[in-house]
Amino acid sequence: MGEPRFPTLEPGQLDQHQTEIANKIAGGPRGGLRGPYLALIYHPDLADVVQQVGEHLRFKSKLPAPLIELAILIVARHWTCQFEWIAHERVARTKTDLPDELIRAIQNGDIPPSMDDDQKVVHDFVVRTIKHGEPTNRVYDAVVERFGRQGVLDLIATCGYYTMIALLLNTTQVPLPDDAAAPLREMI
Repeated sequence: MGEPRFPTLEPGQLDQHQTEIANKIAGGPRGGLRGPYLALIYHPDLADVVQQVGEHLRFKSKLPAPLIELAILIVARHWTCQFEWIAHERVARTKTDLPDELIRAIQNGDIPPSMDDDQKVVHDFVVRTIKHGEPTNRVYDAVVERFGRQGVLDLIATCGYYTMIALLLNTTQVPLPDDAAAPLREMI
């Protein structure tokens, strides 16, 4: 990974609107301006809208947190988004009960060998949606049965939102946190 294409702006370099949005993001559940927001702050109106969608999906979704993190990890793996993987693997390990075996399988691009019914349905929905643009009827119906139509919409939005974040992070080349090594191998 090269130098960031959007160098980090120091507080003194932000205009009034950027400062207002940076403070709003930092004052919310994220607790700081980092990751994709280091680039997005160059466009504060977009940063504000993006952070609102992300806040809903991470913290107000109809789906349980472990399943949201599972979906995010699948998206990060699909796009080989190193930053997104690092950030959400940490969340998955510290704030959910997702098993190591499941996380490692996704990291390696494999189908996890054992998943509970909810994990399997979310896994199949996300994989099918990001690879083919929509789930099969069987997978869609299973998500509706377990999580309702609001759950379906949260999953679709999670796929789209974290795809956008992955593309943003990969394109802007935001440095990996704590000088971490890239955890994902390139997929063929």
